[in-house]
Amino acid sequence: MAHTVLTPRAENFSSWYQDVVARAELAENGPSRGTMVVRPWGYAIWELMQADMDRRIKATGAQNAAFPLLFPMSFLEREKQHVDGFSPELAVVTHGGGTALPEPLVVRPTSETVINHYFAKWVQSHRDLPLMLNLWNNVVRWELRPRLFLRTTEFLWQEGHTAHATYADAVEETRRMVEVYRQFMEESLAISVVVGEKSAGERFAGADHTFTCEVLMGDGKALQMGTSHNLGHNFARAFDIRFLDAAGVQRHVASTSWGTSTRMIGGVIMVHGDDHGLRLPPTIAPHQVVIMLLDDQPEADEAAGRIEAALHAAGVRTHLDARLHTSFGRRSVNWELKGVPVRIELGARELASGRATLARRDIRTRSSVPLEDAAPAAASLLDQIQRALFAASRDYRQERTSPVTDYHAFKQRIGDGGLFVAAWSGTSESERALKEDTGATIRCIVDAPPPAPTCLLTGMPTQHTVIIGRAY
Repeated sequence: MAHTVLTPRAENFSSWYQDVVARAELAENGPSRGTMVVRPWGYAIWELMQADMDRRIKATGAQNAAFPLLFPMSFLEREKQHVDGFSPELAVVTHGGGTALPEPLVVRPTSETVINHYFAKWVQSHRDLPLMLNLWNNVVRWELRPRLFLRTTEFLWQEGHTAHATYADAVEETRRMVEVYRQFMEESLAISVVVGEKSAGERFAGADHTFTCEVLMGDGKALQMGTSHNLGHNFARAFDIRFLDAAGVQRHVASTSWGTSTRMIGGVIMVHGDDHGLRLPPTIAPHQVVIMLLDDQPEADEAAGRIEAALHAAGVRTHLDARLHTSFGRRSVNWELKGVPVRIELGARELASGRATLARRDIRTRSSVPLEDAAPAAASLLDQIQRALFAASRDYRQERTSPVTDYHAFKQRIGDGGLFVAAWSGTSESERALKEDTGATIRCIVDAPPPAPTCLLTGMPTQHTVIIGRAY
C-alpha cells in the first residue's frame, strides 16, 4: 500500500498540520500574504458546518442579512475602545476610481459599527425589539503571523448582532449563544469545550463581558473557537440607538455580538487528526462513506449500486470510487488523508465470499460483513465514530487539565502544554506579567472552586478561578 508523506505529529506538530492541510487538499496560501484559497474538500466541510450552525442560530430567532464590506472610518471611531482594539489590524482604502476618497473606507474587520448605524434607524419602539441579525461573510484583519485556517488576513465567518430592550436580555442572549456554540462544537465537531468568561485584558474591544469556547489542541495549546460578547449600552450610546419603552420613556438598547469562523476547521484538524491525516466527525464529512470498487466486474458494479442506493436512502452522504486506473493503495491513502469515516471495499474476493470489507477511519480497523448488511453496518459505524471522537477529545482534555498552586512548578510545566486551573486575584498587572514571563494567557474565568485561597501570580486573595494555557 502507498504511504502517506506526513511529518509525524510527535516530531513537529506545526509541520504536520501544514502537511495535512496541503495533502488533504483543504486549502492553500493565496497570492497576497496572509490570504487563503479554500479548496473544494475544505469548503465542503465548511458548508456542512455552516448549514448546521445556520439552523441552530435561526432557532434562536435570528435572521440572516448582508451588510457592506466597506464602511467609513468615522463609523469605527465612534466607539473608542472598539477602534483602539482594531486599529492595528485594519485594512483601509484611501483611493477609488483613480482618485483620493474624501474619507478613508475600512475593509470590514467586524460589523458592529455599520450594523449599529442601521439599528439606530430601524429601532424606534420597544415593539421593534429584540432585533436579531446574523451574517455569513468574510472579514479582513491584517495578520502578521498567518497560518491557514487559524490566522489569516481574510477569513470566512459568521457574526451575529442583536439589540434588546434591557441589559438583562442582552446578558441572556450572550449566554444563550455561547451555549449554542458549545453544543455545536461538541455534538457536530465532536470536540470537548471549556466555556468561560474572558478576563478584562482578553475581552472583545468595546464589550462589557466576553464569553468564550476554548479547546485544547493535540499539541497541548489552546484555541479560541467561538466568542459571544455582551456589549451593554456602549454601542447604543455611541450610535444613539434609542427606543420608547412601554411607559413612553426613551432608553438606550442593550446589544450583543457573537461569532465563529473557519478557524474551527483548524481546530478539527488539530484535535482529531493523526499521522495518517484527517479524522472527520461524520456530521461534517462531505463523504461519510466511500464505496471502493477493486475490480472491473458487473457483479461488483451491481453490488456497489445496491449498497450505494441503500445508504442514500438512509440519508448517508455516499461516494462511489470506481477509479480502477488508480491503484487501490493510492486511493485508500487518499481517502484516509481526507478523513472519510468509513470505506466499503468490493472486489472479486469479497464477491466470492458474499461479504464486504468495512474500513473504519478513526481507529483504522477493518471488518468483514455480509454484502446485504454492508449498508446498515456502515451507517451504524458512523454513530460509533462520532461518539468515539468526542470521547477521545473529552478524555484528552481532562487528562491534560490540572490544578496548579505553585508558580515555580507551573513555569516548569507550561512548556509541555495543557490547561491549568489556577486561583487569580483579578489584577491586570499580574495578567500582563504572566504573558511576558511564560507566554501563557488566562484563557477564561470559570465557575469552579479555586484550587487555593490565594492567587497563583500575586499571593493576594483569590477572586476568580481561571484556566491558563499557551494558545494559538
